[in-house]
Amino acid sequence: MKLSTSYRDIWKVSIPIIIGSAAQNVVAMTDSVFLYYKSEDDFAAIGFVATFYIIVAAIGFGFSRGGQILMARRSGQEKTESVGRTFYSTIYFELLLALALFFFMTYGAYWLFASLVDSDVIFYKSLEYLETRKWGVFASYIGVACVAFYTGIARPVFIIIDTFILAITNIFLDDALIFGHYGFPEMGIAGAGLASTVSEYIALFVFLIYMVFDKKNRKYNIFHFPKWDPVIIREIIGLSVPIVGMSVVGLGSGFIFFGLVENFGERALATTNIVRIAYLILSIPAWGFCTGINTMASYFIGSGQREKVPIVLWKTAFLCLGITTLMILPLLLFPNQVLYPILGDERAYLINAAYPVFWVLWGILTTFSFGSIFLNGLIGAGETGLALKIQGLCATVYVVLIFWVVHSSWGSMTLAWSVEILYWIVIFIMAFFYFKRPGWQLIKPSKKNEEK
Repeated sequence: MKLSTSYRDIWKVSIPIIIGSAAQNVVAMTDSVFLYYKSEDDFAAIGFVATFYIIVAAIGFGFSRGGQILMARRSGQEKTESVGRTFYSTIYFELLLALALFFFMTYGAYWLFASLVDSDVIFYKSLEYLETRKWGVFASYIGVACVAFYTGIARPVFIIIDTFILAITNIFLDDALIFGHYGFPEMGIAGAGLASTVSEYIALFVFLIYMVFDKKNRKYNIFHFPKWDPVIIREIIGLSVPIVGMSVVGLGSGFIFFGLVENFGERALATTNIVRIAYLILSIPAWGFCTGINTMASYFIGSGQREKVPIVLWKTAFLCLGITTLMILPLLLFPNQVLYPILGDERAYLINAAYPVFWVLWGILTTFSFGSIFLNGLIGAGETGLALKIQGLCATVYVVLIFWVVHSSWGSMTLAWSVEILYWIVIFIMAFFYFKRPGWQLIKPSKKNEEK
């Protein structure tokens, strides 16, 4: 592959990833919308437990991004065989990781939820969902490794098709298993978990079939099934642990946010879930551009063109801002017309309660567009440890501020959401000044990394 800093190449790499990276967001959003019609308790519970499962998915995705960065680097160096070995090393590690997370969800989630949730209804419904959802972790983790391969070599187009298959399958099965339609049993929130799990296995099966018939991937030797390579595994772990740490810190702070918002009451939690649905949709472009910038920054460094990294960061950030602004304007100007076709007017009071927070969400997405892109520029440049330190510091302050707002007499849900704007502003400033350093372009990749 050959990449430049043109908007065309940014689009070429990012658009399929934007759609593909929507997978977990699409699944979580679909579950939430169907459970909205089931009951307010189910809807409130899915807002909490789906946030937890997104963290589980993000752990696998984070490790796959380490593999993706390495594959993009090797592709920039034109070391095709090494790309294939890195792909299988990613697969092997993801399988072990999936097994560990499966056991945690089986034996540890009860104690975690008990420490965070006061409502018995939310607690038991969350466990009910997780009982069927946890089985999907194996398909999810193998799937993100396959996505990392095609993203790393800048050929992510099929990800669009596979995500579409995942979404359509999940919509059908949610309708069937939550409400008991088409002869299926009525399972409620457990049905949402089962629907998402089955959908992920179907999407993975389709992706594997595509890989078998894709002749362009043959030069990477991905069907030679190499043995476990501890050197590559260590390199993936070295890159990925900070990325995973960032995902856990970022999403974990959001998970804690949901737990704290419950102090305002179950209705406030349900209202916050309305905002979360909007956030899931509107943040899809940003997360896609973030993954794309991992590939592009790593490619330019691998090909000895470090000076192009800041250029592509700014272009990507402004593209991200433009798209998210266009997406949120209809929600701000015509909230009823946008949301009623999806959520109906059965609980219109929740939509009305969420409306003020939508304006705060606009501020969040604006700062998110720049903060997340520049932070992921650090990741693509291999500075994953620094990126983790920046996000860890900001997330700690964020959680403290949220706790203060929620437990104060003057606190409100709108003010609690506003704290995230400050979070992304600080992240952007810190990442921006890293790339402003006069000597950063002179930093050389480690000798070990160059030899592979």
